[in-house]
Amino acid sequence: MIKDILLILVVTFFAINMGASGIAPSFAVTYGGKLIKKKRALILFGIFVILGAIFFGRNVAITLGKNLLPQELINFDVALIILSAAALSLFLANILKIPQSTSQVTVSSIVGAGLYFKHFYWKTLLFKILPMWVILPALSYVLTLLLYKQIYPPEHDNLHIYQKIFANERKLKLSALVASCYVAFAIGTNNVANAVGPLFGAGIINIIPGLFLIAPLFGVGALILGKGTLETAGKEIVPLGLISSTLVSFVTATLLIVASILGIPQSLVQLNLFSIFAISCLKNGHKRTIDHHITRKTFLIWIITPIISVIISYLLLFIFVKRA
Repeated sequence: MIKDILLILVVTFFAINMGASGIAPSFAVTYGGKLIKKKRALILFGIFVILGAIFFGRNVAITLGKNLLPQELINFDVALIILSAAALSLFLANILKIPQSTSQVTVSSIVGAGLYFKHFYWKTLLFKILPMWVILPALSYVLTLLLYKQIYPPEHDNLHIYQKIFANERKLKLSALVASCYVAFAIGTNNVANAVGPLFGAGIINIIPGLFLIAPLFGVGALILGKGTLETAGKEIVPLGLISSTLVSFVTATLLIVASILGIPQSLVQLNLFSIFAISCLKNGHKRTIDHHITRKTFLIWIITPIISVIISYLLLFIFVKRA
């Protein structure tokens, strides 16, 4: 009974922290630009996360629950420790106000379990997941750079685009809101599975009920802990207007949905920030973007927190779980 309560608390804590991290790349600009009120943004975020999880969340949950660690090794205690390690690492990143990859800390926690049990499907990690962790953020950067170059900086050849855009300002605002919902949907397709996957692997819950139960907690997390990451993603690296934010949203959400269909646990946060980096590089130059203290802090946290997940997972298993 105590373990059941503890698991519920850990899953809730993890999902809340994922929601806090996920609200930044979805509704930062539309809320900050007063296009939508806070309560409505949170409701829409929760609804579209649930829809995304139900429609496309299954493949990622299978990858995390079956294709990294042998299922016979994942029992109640192991699932609890994997989720605890991932939640603690993500919480650290949120405290530091750096949007972190929920997928990477989850996979890293499973890696920690694999190292402890000395059984892990390294081919899935090395030849499927890791290459996409490099390719998709790079694509996010390149696609945003190429598309944004069409309208920035304003020149004689592209002024007609600006005229069309600002002549339809109402449609532009609607597009920004649609983009925010699209991002929330993409988050649901991938990140909810981070909590569901280990539970599914342990036989605690089936995928669809798990996705449906956990997805609403993302909205709760956005309300409680999302303010800091909203500020970091939307203002401190480079200010985003409606045009640039809508472009970032459609590029990164589309890439995340592709990852979900392929069963790849992928971070929207990283796709989003690489896209923002592309805009910053066009506006401020590559050197200034790379030298920015937020850029340096972000990459440092991205490196440290997965390592922390591996260590915490391994140590907790060493203390509380016996190897067969």
